[in-house]
Amino acid sequence: MKTANRLVLSTAMLLASVWAVPSAFAQEPVRSETVKFYDLKLDTPADVQALYSRIHAAAKHVCDDSDPVMRIAAIACASRAEARAVQSLNLPQLTAYYREKTGNQPPRLAQR
Repeated sequence: MKTANRLVLSTAMLLASVWAVPSAFAQEPVRSETVKFYDLKLDTPADVQALYSRIHAAAKHVCDDSDPVMRIAAIACASRAEARAVQSLNLPQLTAYYREKTGNQPPRLAQR
């Protein structure tokens, strides 16, 4: 259970950090959303898809902008948030599903 809590926290912080830079310039508070998935068994394709759907929805919600001029930036923000969340979780099943769904490779984890 501790691992799941850590993953939820890292995903929430990741989504928050994606919005931090644009909102810092706009003097807006940083937005974040927690993605919970302790109820999922990530060894089944349906649950991997459910996790991806939750991450996708949270990224869209965090980056949403009702201003039509900012809509393109919001789409790019959501795409980056989603990729970073997938990358930070570092779950092979989720990464494979993300690649299949988007055709993109999430950014690699930084080596220390």
